[in-house]
Amino acid sequence: MKVRGERECRECGARWSYYETGSVECPDCGSLKSVGVDDRTAHTDAPATLDLSPHRARFGDARGTLPEEGVDDLKADLREYARKRGFIRGGELLPLDDAYLAARELLEAIDLYDRLRDPTDRDREYLLALLAGADDGDRPATEAVPESLREARGMATVRAVDEYRTDLLSFLDELEGVAGLEEVDDTTDADASIPTVSVAGDDPLSRIAPARALLERLRDRTKRAEALTGDVPPADADALVDAADALGEYVRTGDEPPLDRARSLIADTET
Repeated sequence: MKVRGERECRECGARWSYYETGSVECPDCGSLKSVGVDDRTAHTDAPATLDLSPHRARFGDARGTLPEEGVDDLKADLREYARKRGFIRGGELLPLDDAYLAARELLEAIDLYDRLRDPTDRDREYLLALLAGADDGDRPATEAVPESLREARGMATVRAVDEYRTDLLSFLDELEGVAGLEEVDDTTDADASIPTVSVAGDDPLSRIAPARALLERLRDRTKRAEALTGDVPPADADALVDAADALGEYVRTGDEPPLDRARSLIADTET
């Protein structure tokens, strides 16, 4: 999606950032009559806050299976947060952040935990640790994942990496448009074809081919994990996340070490 991030109210003249509010409604007078006043930029990330404190209060003393009351509300909040999130904000590529990952894993872990015939104390402690830290982006360490819940880690990786890969490919498409960019009259709709992203460093076009090649290999690895319903070693799942994030860093900066790190991480999961 391409939007004009700075908006001006036609009724009262107030200005605000669409990137911060996600709305064309004027925050001062409530009018829906507003106009964008800056250039279009690629944007997929809507404002979203994840507050799990009410759910922690409800489930903190859970024993065995989770109490049925409130589980649907928790999952609805997690799904809504994940639905709003994206990884391009105002033309800038974002990292694959920990809060999104934790929300994804908690959502998967809730369903998996409730299907366990006889959940152990370790299973419960792991689930509650996810619930305790997800809104701050805190996930238990790789080695702390119980065998019975490792599918949740794997499927969270599949979902998160797929979403990040989709946005990264869209970002590369926009970046590639720089090659054919020509001056256009800003009074026409031709600005819709102007690349709407920005990166640091020199020669950004040289990053496109290496990034695309590794994204294809990353896709193959996540598809394999998905075919196994996430039942892969947690270290492999975390390596795929780290590889996706490293590719994002390479595209943003042009630095070679993140590209090398992504290549190495993907290779490690292919052996």
